[in-house]
Amino acid sequence: MNKKSLFWSLFSLVVAASMILAACAPATEAPATQPPATEAPATEPPATEAPETEAPPVEVPFAVMPGGALEQAIHGDFSGTTVTVDGAFEGNDADGVKFAESMKAFEEATGITVNYIGNKEFEASIAVRVDAGDAPDIVDFPQPGLFADFVRSGNIVPVTDFISEEWLSQQYNPGWREFNTVDGVEAGVMHRYSGKSLVWYPKAAWDASGYQVPETWDELVALTQQIADDGDTAWCIGIESGAATGWVATDWTEDMMLRTTSLENYDAWVAGELAFDSPEVKNAIETWSEVWFNDAFVRGGRSSIVSTFFGDAPGSMFEDPPQCWLHRQANFITSFFPEGSEYGVDYDFFYLPPVDEQYGRPFLVAGDLVAMFNDRPEVRALMEYFTTPQSASGWLEGGGAIAAHQTATRDLYGSDLDWNISQLVADATSFRFDGSDLMPGEVGAGSFWEQITSYVAGSAELDAALQAIDASWPQ
Repeated sequence: MNKKSLFWSLFSLVVAASMILAACAPATEAPATQPPATEAPATEPPATEAPETEAPPVEVPFAVMPGGALEQAIHGDFSGTTVTVDGAFEGNDADGVKFAESMKAFEEATGITVNYIGNKEFEASIAVRVDAGDAPDIVDFPQPGLFADFVRSGNIVPVTDFISEEWLSQQYNPGWREFNTVDGVEAGVMHRYSGKSLVWYPKAAWDASGYQVPETWDELVALTQQIADDGDTAWCIGIESGAATGWVATDWTEDMMLRTTSLENYDAWVAGELAFDSPEVKNAIETWSEVWFNDAFVRGGRSSIVSTFFGDAPGSMFEDPPQCWLHRQANFITSFFPEGSEYGVDYDFFYLPPVDEQYGRPFLVAGDLVAMFNDRPEVRALMEYFTTPQSASGWLEGGGAIAAHQTATRDLYGSDLDWNISQLVADATSFRFDGSDLMPGEVGAGSFWEQITSYVAGSAELDAALQAIDASWPQ
């Protein structure tokens, strides 16, 4: 018998035996081809277990982009790793403490350590580190102009490489995203900011005097004159700031540019396409000069402005009676107010009024944005965390900055002050970033500061000062 015939004979015997056994099997037993009724099918896990493809839910006090590195991080995928962050403040100063507080929720949720290594010489040291191939993982930039230089040199990983358009649109309004975009590349994310178009006043004395909050520049000038007629000086102004002396005057210039000419002209000026020596820029400076250079309007007169430390300037508002009544400065200035001063009782603020109604109610802001230099999953996770308002919680709770995220809610803020300022900014018809921070360093933090200080001090005529700034613009 050949192998084929032998196979079929044996096969027939096996089939016949199986049929006989099946007929004799007890009726209570399930067929041999089925598992016991009390067991789940072999292809399925026990009913009490979750499918292997789904991770157990983890609750964290911040929003998480679906499918991103942060989602992986909160499930422990990168626990034990470290991410370094560099910036312009030091770890033991007020901002450093607030940064550390802001990182706690991320570190606790992910097991990732955030190591902040900032210093006061950041602008110079960061360039040295990057050139040496020793770039930090993430940099907190206070100046978008410096950030743009690194984007153009290819050192920064665009956020759109790993954060979805849907998520970015959910977290930020379009205006903030423009600040992070260089030559069409969205390279970083806004983190926190300060509102600059604010005028502070001593509320209790103000209310007692019967003074009214002005709605236009003309009304503000009229109020200034009224205070002078009452025998007081209206304005507290000081621009001394060590090597940075003059930046206060650049802020006033930027606010006036937004109120006396178009946004297109402001943007062209910042980009070096509209000269400082143009009629538009000259008009903006001359507008605030009408107040600054009238000795009856300024505490100590014009001659005191350059020598008065900017942080000391508002102190005279808190004397009894006030020695000045108005101080234009960003919201961080409250940290220089006398200890124990209470918002809504001892001081309040109003929006710096528009000069020309055709330009609406613009708002000048400054702030920090963060960008990624080294592309690792734990670094991506921290970058995603920076897109949430909780990443600025130290500042929101302790004061001094406002979240750039449109998802920030009132409960995140430790006081009504910063929340109210955030709502004032949200209601603005337009807003622009601090112009000098956007300009090349040799201009914005160089000749602009220097020449505007000389103009205020009276040692340079305006035309000569503006021409000197134009001459310093890099070719």
